[in-house]
Amino acid sequence: MATRTDSWNEGGRLLILPIAALLAMSAIILAVAGIGMDGTRMLIRATARSSLILFVAAFTASALVRLWSAPATRWTIRNRRWLGLGFAFSHLIHLIAILWLFGAYGDQAAPPPMLTIMGGGIAYVFIALLAATSFDGAVRKLGPKNWQRLHKAGVWYIWLIFMVSYGGRAAVDPAYLPPALLLIAAAAIRFVPARRKVAA
Repeated sequence: MATRTDSWNEGGRLLILPIAALLAMSAIILAVAGIGMDGTRMLIRATARSSLILFVAAFTASALVRLWSAPATRWTIRNRRWLGLGFAFSHLIHLIAILWLFGAYGDQAAPPPMLTIMGGGIAYVFIALLAATSFDGAVRKLGPKNWQRLHKAGVWYIWLIFMVSYGGRAAVDPAYLPPALLLIAAAAIRFVPARRKVAA
């Protein structure tokens, strides 16, 4: 019988699964739609969604296990680090696709507003910092309080960027309403345990 550390759905081995799935998804999209503008845009949308799912899973892990301790929530909190790194990898593919779109088809694709570039750029700085400090050695070097401040500021800033992106689109396209509602629910889930702790 496999131990927890030997299992493919626990610990560091778990990261292989989202990486493999994201690479396979990207290859299928580009094989079917091509590496032109349409295929690249499709890949950008697909990785935005995969990033959102992985981010929300890591973002809500500690709050969910406090609200409802069950095998699924305990698994999520044990593997939050690897879910977060899976999100970072998904958003790396997202960034590469964006750079390819505007690098190869800049004369056909209008560049995003400068405010969007700046906001997204800061989010990527946070993603890189969070990924680089996801290991125990970083906690010892930064100190628990500084590590916690960095990760709290980072995840909430990334949440804000997702919310602005999906919330703004939801105002004109109902198809973007579900991810916007998911982000609102994720923030609410994190807030409820905090309020209960203060009240206690």
